[in-house]
Amino acid sequence: MANFSKSNVPQFSVDVYQNEYLPEGGREVNAIVTVSATGGGTIGSAVTAPHLYAPGQGPSAAVAIMVDCSGSMDYPPTKMRNARDATAAAIDTLRDGVHFAVIGGTHVAKEIYPGAGRLAVADATTRDQAKQALRKLAAGGGTAIGTWLRLADRLLSSADVAIRHGILLTDGRNEHESPQDLKASLDACAGRFTCDARGVGTDWEVKDVTGIASALLGTADIVADPAALAADFTHMMETAMGKEVADVALRVWTPVGSTIRFVKQVAPTVEELTERRTEAGPRAGDYPTGSWGDESRDYHLCVRVPEAQVGQEMLAARISLVVPQAGGTSRSSEVESAGGTAQNLGAQGLVRAVWTDDMAASTSINPQVAHYTGQAELAQAIQQGLELRKAGDFDGATAKLGRAVQLAGASGNADTAKLLAKVVDVVDAATGTVRLKAKVAEADEMTLETRSTKTVRVKK
Repeated sequence: MANFSKSNVPQFSVDVYQNEYLPEGGREVNAIVTVSATGGGTIGSAVTAPHLYAPGQGPSAAVAIMVDCSGSMDYPPTKMRNARDATAAAIDTLRDGVHFAVIGGTHVAKEIYPGAGRLAVADATTRDQAKQALRKLAAGGGTAIGTWLRLADRLLSSADVAIRHGILLTDGRNEHESPQDLKASLDACAGRFTCDARGVGTDWEVKDVTGIASALLGTADIVADPAALAADFTHMMETAMGKEVADVALRVWTPVGSTIRFVKQVAPTVEELTERRTEAGPRAGDYPTGSWGDESRDYHLCVRVPEAQVGQEMLAARISLVVPQAGGTSRSSEVESAGGTAQNLGAQGLVRAVWTDDMAASTSINPQVAHYTGQAELAQAIQQGLELRKAGDFDGATAKLGRAVQLAGASGNADTAKLLAKVVDVVDAATGTVRLKAKVAEADEMTLETRSTKTVRVKK
């Protein structure tokens, strides 16, 4: 947690989309909550952050780059060479004044630059020194990703900065620690820094990479061709440099008698947040959303309300945005919570429930709610279909992946439809009639699985 002035906080807004009408006895209220931030550096998909600030300006930040140096990175040798080049490109993208470190990861974590348990501060000299130090990145040893994350946490926590971020690259399976050890490391790092994770080649485990990004509120992707690493690392670092405020939480208050069924991010990716709630005072809870620049995200909120008669109405939930504060004196913009003081970012949205005997009003499904319910089902259908295919249940896999094709087509998710077409032959997209391909490139299957949670927004 870090204190910061209002000058480096983007302007947040909250918009709520819902059908507020329920039939007599109806108890479930669904709403899509769009949160937008303006004034940061991530402008849509075109990231311009490093160029928005004069040298030494911009939000304070620290970045740790974790590069897999296990023995498999030498097969082929170009993989290690591309990883060095990608890390150098990321270092070149750092703003002056940003704290940073490079970590070499095997079955242990090693400080490559600057060393001695500290962070360097980016300028022309340290960037050049760091790139020279990349010669120390040599392949050999095993893989224990939890040790890399814990070292990154120790280094990042040594800086008094607003934004703490990691970039992690791996090419193999996490074979030198147990799944429980990795989970313990992720639990220890969650909320302390965000992290983007990438798998290079096709010999890594998708669930490890996506699990790291999910736990640490970052992005996950595959870079099947190592030659594409430099461009991907540059884009990741540009996006990190565009973040202006960390630790933003979606605070949801519900009245007596109401309970939250679920809260999930639904755009730009599907991410379950329900179990990540921390209590924030009477009938309120905070759901973490990570770091923000200039961007917009959508969340699906489902609330169970008490039964009521026709004609009654109630506030089902109130949504606000807060940032936990470490110490400091309370101001009018701050609110007390179970976890201490939090700065209220000034945006608020209301979710309502109105009971009616108008059948048309109470049975209408809000377009945003319907769209994102379908997008969540799409992600689940892809993941289940690929699991069934691996298990040899080809009929089950065909049914699930056929449903995914149908959902992708209906929602206009063209990118996912293209990825699905590399795994199945589409006979009729509208009905979800497909045939499994006899041969599927491993990279195509892993790309579909890794990107299965990416969504598209409602068509205007």
